[in-house]
Amino acid sequence: MSKNSKSIDKQQLIVSNSDDLFERVVTILERARTRVVHAVNSEMVLAYWLIGREIVQKLQVGDERAAYGKRVLEELSERLLKRYSKGFSVTNLRYFRLFYQTYADRLPEIRHKACDELLLPDSQQRIHHKPCDVLDDLCLAIEKSSLIQGFSPALSWSHYRTLSKVENKNERLFYEIEAEKEGWSVPVLERQIYSFLFARLLKSRDKNGVLKLATEGQAVKNPTDTIKDPYILDFLGLPDSKQIHESKLESAIINNLQSFLLELGKGFAFVARQKRFQYEDEFFYVDLVFYNCILKCYLLIDLKIGKLVHQDVGQIDSYVRMFDDLFIAKDDNPTIGLILCSEKNEAIARYSVLNDSKQLFASKYMLYLPTEEELQRELELERRLIEENRSMNDGGNQAGKERGLNNFLI
Repeated sequence: MSKNSKSIDKQQLIVSNSDDLFERVVTILERARTRVVHAVNSEMVLAYWLIGREIVQKLQVGDERAAYGKRVLEELSERLLKRYSKGFSVTNLRYFRLFYQTYADRLPEIRHKACDELLLPDSQQRIHHKPCDVLDDLCLAIEKSSLIQGFSPALSWSHYRTLSKVENKNERLFYEIEAEKEGWSVPVLERQIYSFLFARLLKSRDKNGVLKLATEGQAVKNPTDTIKDPYILDFLGLPDSKQIHESKLESAIINNLQSFLLELGKGFAFVARQKRFQYEDEFFYVDLVFYNCILKCYLLIDLKIGKLVHQDVGQIDSYVRMFDDLFIAKDDNPTIGLILCSEKNEAIARYSVLNDSKQLFASKYMLYLPTEEELQRELELERRLIEENRSMNDGGNQAGKERGLNNFLI
């Protein structure tokens, strides 16, 4: 090898080592910056909690009339704004107060005594989801859990301000755990709350399942853990009409794929649209294909405008069987089939292969954000179907448990 070649190799080695050093230093600095941001978040969250406690304690020992509380906050806001310029409006002080009242038990040595409520603007009103109400003993069990001590450094004050509006303790804890685990932004957190994610995941769970959901978040271990009913597709911006063609619904989903993946849930990645496969001399097309990286299986989605019919069930069953034969690898688990329809037929769901299959599902989709009452009706119908199916399978033993769950949740 010539001297020039050796010199070039040496220079390349120096450059390579320099690049490696640069990347390691950048990694150290980025991690440090992340820790600083988390530290600042934690300090601000704690500071606002402490301010809220001071306000609550001041109002407890003063005049109980709302006018007194309003005057106290206005005076405090005025003085703080003179010193710090911004961040301490009366509205923000009310948020601090609500934050402390919501999380008063996060520091065990501090106990909160109920005090008078100031009238809050609409943006600060509590979010109360009736389908998620639970028994006092479950609340007590969650209170004893170490999971609720302190605040997450991964969540900002804006996250906790949003969480403070959720009245149900178990629902609120679920969203806090998921926001931390999944890295939800504040807009994503707000969407999950207002689309009743917690309630939609409860429909097939018993009391222990509810407790795990509220204390551990959503765990994806089998296909049923990934299925919701209904799916909320308000982000598509389509009118709720049977005149919409399936191709238009499909196109809207593709155009809003990021939001649709969020609605699908954990672990899903987009694979194909109108996936074509051949069986003997016929060609078949699946509307949408996804892959779940957690379950290591494909999800085939068949979109249907209108009411679920027997032919839809037979079609998705055939698609899943053919797809498994043609495409899955040795380490893939069996494919999941999901019919998304605008109207679910309970009789067909009960007396078809959907009733017994662990891989085939049918769910309703809604093109608008439902009201609490609408969602409650949907959940009641779904739980009634589950109860009747299980009653047919085990002579009614499980039905009694499900009836208890109905009382437990509503």
